[in-house]
Amino acid sequence: MWFRASLLCLSCFALFSHIQAQDRASLHRSKDSTGRCQYTFTVVSPEESTCPGSSTKPEIDGVLSRLTLLEALVSRVIAGQDGGTSSGVGPKDEEGLQEAYSQVTEERNQLQQDKERLNTQVQDLQRKLAELRQEAESLRQNPCQQTHTSGGAQQENRPASDPAYDLGSGGYQEMKAEVTEVPASHLLPDGNHNFTGCGELLSVAEPVMHRKADGITGKYGVWLQDPEAQGPHYTNKTVWRLDAVGKDVRQLFVYEDMDQFTKGFPMKVLVLPEPVESTGATLYQGSFYYQLRRSRTLIRYDLASESVASRIDLPNAGFRGQHPYSWGGYTDIDLAVDEQGLWAIYSTSKAKGAIVISQLDPKSLEVKKSWETNIRKNTVANAFMVCGRLYTVASYTAPNTTINYVFDTATSVGKAVSVPFKNKYRYNSMVDYNHAQRKLFAWDNYHMVTYDVRLGRASS
Repeated sequence: MWFRASLLCLSCFALFSHIQAQDRASLHRSKDSTGRCQYTFTVVSPEESTCPGSSTKPEIDGVLSRLTLLEALVSRVIAGQDGGTSSGVGPKDEEGLQEAYSQVTEERNQLQQDKERLNTQVQDLQRKLAELRQEAESLRQNPCQQTHTSGGAQQENRPASDPAYDLGSGGYQEMKAEVTEVPASHLLPDGNHNFTGCGELLSVAEPVMHRKADGITGKYGVWLQDPEAQGPHYTNKTVWRLDAVGKDVRQLFVYEDMDQFTKGFPMKVLVLPEPVESTGATLYQGSFYYQLRRSRTLIRYDLASESVASRIDLPNAGFRGQHPYSWGGYTDIDLAVDEQGLWAIYSTSKAKGAIVISQLDPKSLEVKKSWETNIRKNTVANAFMVCGRLYTVASYTAPNTTINYVFDTATSVGKAVSVPFKNKYRYNSMVDYNHAQRKLFAWDNYHMVTYDVRLGRASS
C-alpha cells in the first residue's frame, strides 16, 4: 500500500498548496468522537457559490478505482522482475519461442535457396527455348536445298507428293541420308586406337540427365548399374538408387532398367539391415558394398540372398568427418570399381590426410595392397578409379572444373592433369566409374547424370 500512500500524500500536498494560495482558507484542529486528533482544512470555492450536491463522492470513487488498477499493474511488474510467472512469460516459454524462431529462420533460408535454384533453372529453360525458337525460324527461312552436281541440278525420280521435294509448302523438309557403319577406331586419332583396352582418361563428355529426385532426401545419394552383374535375379541393365540424406539410410530402390528408372517406377525396395554412411557405396558382381554409419566398417550385402555376406574394419581409416572430400558429408571412405576390381579411397592419421588407395578382395573385403598418394583428400571434391588409376575432381560446385590429378598404381607415380569436367547443377556429391559402359555415374544436386568418357593409350 506504499504506492497508494505516496499518491495520497502528493494529492494532499497539492491541496495544501492550493489552500495557501487562497486568503479565505482556514485550518481547524479538534477531537473526533473516539478522542483522536483530527485536522480539518476549509477553503471557499473560487467558482461555485453553492454545493451542487454530493458530486465529490463519484470523483473520489473514480480516483480510488484507478489507484486500485494502478496497484495491480505495479504488483505484476514487480512480480515479473522477481522472476515470477505473473508477467505471463516464463523461461520455458522464452526457450520455446527462441526454438520456434530458429526453426522458422532455417526454413526461410532453405526456401530462399530453393527459390534461387528454381529461378536459375527457369532462366536456363527460357534460354534453351529461345535457342530452339531461333533454330526453328532459321529452318523456316532456309529450307533444305536440292542436291546439285557439277553437271547442274539433278533430282531423283520421286513422286511429286514426296515431302522431301515439296519446297513450295513452306513446311519442314524431310532429311534423308544413307548410313554407313564405321569402326569406332577409325574415329579416333592415331595413337588412341586402344579403345577396348585400358588407357588414360582423355576426355569426359557433357552430362546427360536421367532423373531428378523428388524430395529433400534426394539432395545427394548413390545411383549405379552393376558392371559385372551376377544373374538370374538382376542384370547389368538393373538400376540401383540410394537417397543418402537422413540419419537412418537403409532403403535401396531397384529398377528393372533405365527406362523404368527414368519414369520413377521401382520394381522392388530392399531394406538394408544396417544404415549407410554418405555416398561412397558401389556395386560389383552382384553385391552392394557400403560403409556402416558412424564407423570404419565395410559391409558386403549380397543382393541375391538379401543378406550380409561379409564385413570388416578398414584398418586405420578415418571416418565421421576426419578425412572427407571438400564438400563434407562424412565422405571419409569412398568405394570404387574399375577394370581391375574393388577399391577403397580414404585416408589415415599416418598419411596425414593424403589419399590412400587400397585394393580389396571382393569376397572377404580384406586389403590386398595399398598406395599412399601426395594429394590431400579434403582438397578435392571427389575421386574415382579407371584402369587402376585414381582420378580426382577439383570442385563440386564450379560449373566448369577439371579432373586435376591422376595416380597410377602400376607405377606408384602421381601427376597433375587438366581434363575438363562439368558440374552442370553445381553440387556434385558422387562420381563413380562403370567400366562395362565406359561411363561416369554422378549425383549432381538432385540430378542423376552420366558422362561418356574416352580413354587412350597411356602416355610415356
